[in-house]
Amino acid sequence: MTFNAPLNANDRKDLINRGFSRRNLGKIAAMVTAGASMPFYNESALAQLSKVDNVPADAVMINSNENPLGPCTEAKEAAMKIVSQGGRYLYGETDKVAKIMSEQEGVKVSYVRVYPGSSAPLHQAVLAFTSPEKPLVMADPGYEAGGRAAAFIGSKVIKVPLTADYKHDVKEMLKQGGPNAGLFYICNPNNPTGTLTPKSEIEWLVANKPKGSIVMVDEAYTHISTAPFNTDLVAQDKDVISLRTFSKIYGMAGLRAGAAIARPDLLDKLGGWGAGMLPITGMAAASASLLQKNLIPERRKLIGQVRVDTLEFLEKHKFKVVPSESNCFMVDVKQPGNNIVTAMRKEKVYIGRVWPAWPTYVRVTVGTADEMKKFQAAFLKVMA
Repeated sequence: MTFNAPLNANDRKDLINRGFSRRNLGKIAAMVTAGASMPFYNESALAQLSKVDNVPADAVMINSNENPLGPCTEAKEAAMKIVSQGGRYLYGETDKVAKIMSEQEGVKVSYVRVYPGSSAPLHQAVLAFTSPEKPLVMADPGYEAGGRAAAFIGSKVIKVPLTADYKHDVKEMLKQGGPNAGLFYICNPNNPTGTLTPKSEIEWLVANKPKGSIVMVDEAYTHISTAPFNTDLVAQDKDVISLRTFSKIYGMAGLRAGAAIARPDLLDKLGGWGAGMLPITGMAAASASLLQKNLIPERRKLIGQVRVDTLEFLEKHKFKVVPSESNCFMVDVKQPGNNIVTAMRKEKVYIGRVWPAWPTYVRVTVGTADEMKKFQAAFLKVMA
C-alpha cells in the first residue's frame, strides 16, 4: 500500500489540537509515510517476533497463528490466473471484494473498505482517533499492534487485565478509559488467549462509551469460533469499526487481504491516513474464497477438532491451559516461558511468543493433526 506524503498544514493543526506536541509530528509523519511497512508494529512484523533463522526443513511451525491449510483450491486458481495481468492495476478486483463482503454482511458497499490484511486500518484508527489526551484502551494480554503504534506516536495507551474467566473487562475498560477515551480495541476471540467476550458485553460497551469514542472489534479469528459478528452494530450506524482479515480461516496470510467495515464517515477518517493500490492476486483469491459456501464451516470443524484434542491431551497430563475457541491457545509452563520456547526449538517444534502480562504462559498455534502430535511428544519431553 502506498501512503500519503508527510503531514500537510491541516494535518499538523489537527494533531496539535488533539494534544500532540510538535516533537511527535515527525514520528507520526514517519508512520504515515511508511504505513504498514514499519518494522515494529504491523501484523507481519509481530509474526516476526516468532521468526527464526535456519529452521530445519522438517520443523513444526506453530508459532505465528498461520493456517497450515493455506488458500482453498479456488483461491489458488484465481490468484494464479490473474498473475498474467499483473502489469495492470485492475482496481475492479478490489471493488469486487467489497461488493461481495457488503452483500454477505448486510451493509451498503460504501460501508466496506478493503485493505491488504487488517493491520493497516488498525494503525490508521490509532492515528485518527487517539492522542495524548484520547487514549487507546485494550486488553492485557492482547494483540499488541495497536498499542505499539499508539506508543510510538505518543498517544496514551491503557492496558486492562482480562477478567478471571479471560474476557475483556469492558466495564473496567470504560472506567479506566475515562470520558476522553479515543479508541476501545477488542480482539474477539482474543489474541493470544483465544477466548471470547460475549456479544452482549460488547454491545454494553458500545451503548455506554463516551460520546465520540470508537469501539473497534478485531474479528480476525471470529470465523474460527462460533461467536456472532458485530456487523449488525455497524449496520445500525453505531460508532463501531469491524476488522476482518483473510489471513486466518482463509489461509491467506502471505497473500494479504482484509477489510474494515464501518460507517462511511469513520472509513473516511481512516482513509485520510493512507490510500493505494492493492495486490490483484490477493484480491482475486479473496473474492474466490468468499464465494465458497462450505469453506468456513469445514475449516472451523477441522481446526476445532484438532484444538480440542490437543487441549484434552494437555489437561490429561495436568497442564493448565486457557480454554480457547480460536486457532491458538496458551499453556502455563510454571517457569519463564521463553525457556520452554527455546527448549522446544531444540526438538524442532517452534511455538509462539510470551506476553509480559503472563510471563509463564506460552502461546501455541493449532497446526495440523500430525503437527500437534509432534508438539505433544516434544512438550512432554521438554516439560519432564
